[in-house]
Amino acid sequence: MPTLRITDQERRNRLAVRHHLHPGHPAACPAEAARDQVGLHSSDPATVFLSLWARVPDATISDLERCLYDRPVLHRMLGMRRTLFAAPTDLVPLLHHGCALPLAAAERKRLIGYLEKQGITDRGDAWLEGVEEATAAAVARRGEAPAMELREDVPELKLTLTFGEGKKWGGKVGISTRVLFLLATEGRIVRGRPRGSWISGQYRWALTESRIPGGIPDLDPAEARVRLLERWLSAYGPGTEADLRWWTGWPLREVRKALGSLDTAEVEVDEGPAYVLADDLEPTPPPAPWANLAPSLDSTVMGWRDRRWYLGDLSGRLFDRNGNAGPTVWWNGRVVGGWAQTPGGEIAYRLLEDIGAGAEGLIAERAAALEEWMGDTRLTPRFRTPLEKELSR
Repeated sequence: MPTLRITDQERRNRLAVRHHLHPGHPAACPAEAARDQVGLHSSDPATVFLSLWARVPDATISDLERCLYDRPVLHRMLGMRRTLFAAPTDLVPLLHHGCALPLAAAERKRLIGYLEKQGITDRGDAWLEGVEEATAAAVARRGEAPAMELREDVPELKLTLTFGEGKKWGGKVGISTRVLFLLATEGRIVRGRPRGSWISGQYRWALTESRIPGGIPDLDPAEARVRLLERWLSAYGPGTEADLRWWTGWPLREVRKALGSLDTAEVEVDEGPAYVLADDLEPTPPPAPWANLAPSLDSTVMGWRDRRWYLGDLSGRLFDRNGNAGPTVWWNGRVVGGWAQTPGGEIAYRLLEDIGAGAEGLIAERAAALEEWMGDTRLTPRFRTPLEKELSR
């Protein structure tokens, strides 16, 4: 039987509907939007809010803060590629056991080595365990606290480690940063409401049990990887092996092992052989023409390694040198330009190809809606790209 070919247009139809970027296929709530993207990128704190604005009609900033902090159904945690994501409660065990926890042992060993090499202690394991327990106890007493307050409770957290001495990139890193990262990677604490506004990344920390009753459920890491890959294929498929390896950040052997545990079908895309779930071969009815704006590092923009079918040749203007996507303008499942916020609060955009006056009118409407939604907030993406820098002047 000949291999089924899935066209770029079919992939764009799937993206529009499954990623809730099409106005006729919105997400019912923030948790659904995050679930159907297998998590929302959160390396830049604002990305979560702007990604949800693009997918959940009428959701206000206050609504989204409640989902993240007051009655949490979304949790910021380490996930794929050692990247921070906002994940709904039911996906937390998958990201934790499939991605974060496997890193903890190496992170602990590395930190113990730094502590002993730099003369802070000659028994790094015991010293670190004591500081961790004291830090967790301080978080429990306070209920929720930023690093600056925890450093007052646990003096050892005020110490610093030195890296790259004599080099341009060198400097000091507070031990509090390393200890809190390790406690979070192990699932003992989670990020809560930040100090400042919704665009701040200075998070308070809380015990995991205070936000997820009973803590993070146990799950076999291999099963977690299989279930993560299944969700990715459902949302992003078809995907090449290169896409799967890039998105997960796992060794190729782990990708292939997880893939082999799923009922998949091999199909053909422009990049070569790709995979979909075996029961996901039916074409998607073409949706009506649509436009939307996605923020920097949006999960859809960052969802594949091979991006020509939706990005074309625009990566040089819309990505930074490290591969971080800037804010993008979408038309019918393709990236056609970029946008930025000016110092005066205007959402300025530039189309990098001619898509017609009618299409540009829909994009202008979305830009006006985003400008109103952001109000007095002024935002600079954490990772700047060439076009975003030009437009934000």
